[in-house]
Amino acid sequence: MTKPPLTLYLAAPRGFCAGVDRAIKIVEMALQKWGAPVYVRHEIVHNKYVVDSLRDKGAVFVEELDECPDDRPVIFSAHGVPKAVPAEAAKREMIYVDATCPLVSKVHIEAARHHENGLQMIMIGHEGHPETIGTMGQLPEGEVLLVETVADVAKVDARDPERLAFVTQTTLSVDDTIDIVAALHARFPKIVGPHKEDICYATTNRQEAVKAMAPKCDAMLVVGAPNSSNSRRLVEVGSKAGCAYSQLVQRAPDIDWRALDGIASIGITAGASAPEELINEVIDAFRDRYEVTVEMVETAVENVEFKVPRVLRVPA
Repeated sequence: MTKPPLTLYLAAPRGFCAGVDRAIKIVEMALQKWGAPVYVRHEIVHNKYVVDSLRDKGAVFVEELDECPDDRPVIFSAHGVPKAVPAEAAKREMIYVDATCPLVSKVHIEAARHHENGLQMIMIGHEGHPETIGTMGQLPEGEVLLVETVADVAKVDARDPERLAFVTQTTLSVDDTIDIVAALHARFPKIVGPHKEDICYATTNRQEAVKAMAPKCDAMLVVGAPNSSNSRRLVEVGSKAGCAYSQLVQRAPDIDWRALDGIASIGITAGASAPEELINEVIDAFRDRYEVTVEMVETAVENVEFKVPRVLRVPA
């Protein structure tokens, strides 16, 4: 039976970013250095396939530090943690390694610097997301006010409207964040922003690739986890950029083939915590059903690499 033709647009960049790659390497090197089990507070990155693979190698994932024994190493996830967490680990004399993405750490440093200068912080982020919790936890309670939308800006109850600064979660929608920042500047003209935008290079690049790809596609799939902020933003960006059917899938078996019946083109991208093997799995699933022609949609070339902590460097 002849397969129908399909043009598959493949976004570039897509998938793993430097911070995710570094965090996964940290867990793997910790297992090599100290042996199993190594404990990881929260999912090291938001991807079930990655977490399950590391669990199979001997990593134990927990939500809180009190679930970890004192005599085994613990790793803090790429999303960052409140200051109280490493302080408690030090008090218990635990071996711990901080796998926080350096770009998230930069936001932590910004927040601390503004606090030292007497400014109250506003954080643009998603309530309950580990990165937001970690960043807000860098300062004393009440020193960081959270806004999620433009409407939230009107509700901000600042201690001194002329002594404010803002930071953002690194995985937000670039376009949505621009509107929130504009609202902050309109209400608080003296508010201080970051020297360089907090939304990370990988989030920005993946969203730009989706914007370029979306108008060409009858449908678009984002490979990523439902608890991955940057993956969910890619779905939203795709919809707003002209591809009405933009969906999140964790793996190929999640694809709703009935919804794709009759399409002539599909866009494929992946969130920053999705490995390339899952993207290839999705592409292979389309090859099984269609005569696929792949076209790359490349909007940036990434060559960023973050070094792992010295304490984890082990012989090859």
